[in-house]
Amino acid sequence: MVKSARAKRMAKHHKRNKGHGSLNLVSLMDIFTILVFFLLVNSSDVETLPNTKDLQLPESIAEEKAKETVVILIGKTDIIVQGTPVAKVDDVMAIKGNDIPALRQALLSQNDRVLRREAQDDIAGREVTIMGDKDIPYRLLKKVMATCTESDYGQISLAVLQKSSDKLDNIQAAR
Repeated sequence: MVKSARAKRMAKHHKRNKGHGSLNLVSLMDIFTILVFFLLVNSSDVETLPNTKDLQLPESIAEEKAKETVVILIGKTDIIVQGTPVAKVDDVMAIKGNDIPALRQALLSQNDRVLRREAQDDIAGREVTIMGDKDIPYRLLKKVMATCTESDYGQISLAVLQKSSDKLDNIQAAR
């Protein structure tokens, strides 16, 4: 079979350009650089609290975001500070008075590790966040909060779930 001049020219052209495809890395590096800067800037806006499946946090309409603080988790059986169990709930409920010695010791040891430098000197600037099920007894919550105050923490926050705006609209409409 005889090839035409055009077919010969096209075959030569395809043979010459075969396997020479390249990737422009400069534009990819620009894209990834922008992506890294975006993630770095936006990752500092959110304070994540430990995720617990067995706790059902109360709901709130507060809009202020959580700050990085010492986290106390009150579970059904344990009281946990920064991921370390410090006391059993049953033992704490049996204690007379509002002081929980094991919790106080754990909070005092957290002063140097977790708190910002400004907050280490300023008692009013020290913050602690308490996460507890919405059904925990008030006596237990009162003991934990009193121990936090005795451990020189000036600001105590309770972790809550933010209510959706649909529920707020329904509440305001019902008034």
